[in-house]
Amino acid sequence: MPEAQRGSMTYTFNDHWITETLRLRESLWGPLEDSSETGRARAHGGNFDNRLLTRSRLLAQREGLNDTLNHWRMMARLTLLLFAAVAFLIGCGAAAGALGRGGAVNLAPAVVALLGLNTVAFLLWVASFGMQAGSSASLLSSAWLRLTRKLARGPDAALLPRALLELLARQRLQRWGAGILSHWFWTLALAGALLTLLGMLTTRRYTFQWETTLLSPDTFVALVQGLGWLPSWLGFPQPAADMIRSSSGLDTLPEAAHAVWSVWLIGIVVVYGLLPRIVALILSTLIFRRRSARLAIDPALPGIAELYDRLMPASEAAGIDAPAPCAVVPDIQPAHQAGGTLQYCLMGLELPADLPWPPQTLAPEITDLGVVDTREQRRHVLDALRLQPAQRLLVCCDARQTPDRGTLALLAELASLSHDLQVALLPGGQPAARQEQWQRQLLQAGFSPENIQIDTAAGLLWLAAHSPAGGQASTRHDS
Repeated sequence: MPEAQRGSMTYTFNDHWITETLRLRESLWGPLEDSSETGRARAHGGNFDNRLLTRSRLLAQREGLNDTLNHWRMMARLTLLLFAAVAFLIGCGAAAGALGRGGAVNLAPAVVALLGLNTVAFLLWVASFGMQAGSSASLLSSAWLRLTRKLARGPDAALLPRALLELLARQRLQRWGAGILSHWFWTLALAGALLTLLGMLTTRRYTFQWETTLLSPDTFVALVQGLGWLPSWLGFPQPAADMIRSSSGLDTLPEAAHAVWSVWLIGIVVVYGLLPRIVALILSTLIFRRRSARLAIDPALPGIAELYDRLMPASEAAGIDAPAPCAVVPDIQPAHQAGGTLQYCLMGLELPADLPWPPQTLAPEITDLGVVDTREQRRHVLDALRLQPAQRLLVCCDARQTPDRGTLALLAELASLSHDLQVALLPGGQPAARQEQWQRQLLQAGFSPENIQIDTAAGLLWLAAHSPAGGQASTRHDS
């Protein structure tokens, strides 16, 4: 796929395709929990397009959309191979039908059988430039998309072709994309017809003639010489006028004359069939690649406009400079080493009001990050920890609530921003089944059993055990 450079990272056509798929998905089924991915996109920097595409890339990895896209593309390739094989065989069949099994060949029906449908389809493609862009999809490309949609099943797989079509239409690429498919199939069909002509004319004996009841021989002379003028510039022979008049079927022609007619027929297929398709295919591919290399995102689109303020906030976090009540992130200062990462933090994640906070009186060296409930509070915490990672972080969760995918993703993000993290389940004494569910899902998310505390007091003791000597030893052990 063509690539577009955005800032310091290179984004591909697939990134734009995934962004459009996520836009449709969130418009249909509601926004995804993306505080971690949005924060990482902001930390990466760049303009809005850069951050939006980074967010889409991260969400695609988390939601498995990359695997769905790869599966859809594999099914699309298989469908293309099937269509290519069918097109080639159709071309072979058209040539075999035009020549027959040997004997006399009427040149007029043979030329129409070889080039008639292709010429009509090509002229319709040329005429499509005078139509609206939305009506430019070819029947072959539509059939290819329908068959691929049936082979690649699933909710996201159904969104991918819709997102592709909307992206192509918005970027005015639909006509050129459909043209690539159409010209490719017709090129294969004409190549099959040409190879079949060469094979049959080499291995069988044919005689060529013009048959008519109404038209005069001079009409055929003008028609043949007119059709043969352009191929003659490429070295294909042009039948003489006397030979054309003698090819009415009433006279016997020498073998050399029939050889001239054979090469003339091949030249007609090459010049008026195969070459225009190859030129149109190359032209469509070049224009498609050139335009797709300059893909632009419309920030006013529904589903994208809502992300602008979150990806491009009016003020970026430069660190937390003052404590604030009720879960707004307080000042994070290193406990023992200025400018380092020796800080010890306690945080509550979506705790209800009936659980007291903090669970007990904290040592002065421990930073209380408060209870994080909203998306904005999550963003502040993550931005602060990106600027100054925690040495130890204890996250308290409500074991009475079932852990969801967003909570697990946030815990994984917090773990990546701290040297050591433990999860404490509040309150103690909950049913074993609920604790086991938390432990099972945390283990599946990549946490070890040592990272899970069912006793809050033990977690706070672990957090408080950070004498300078002990902290340095812990740092060496973690590394």
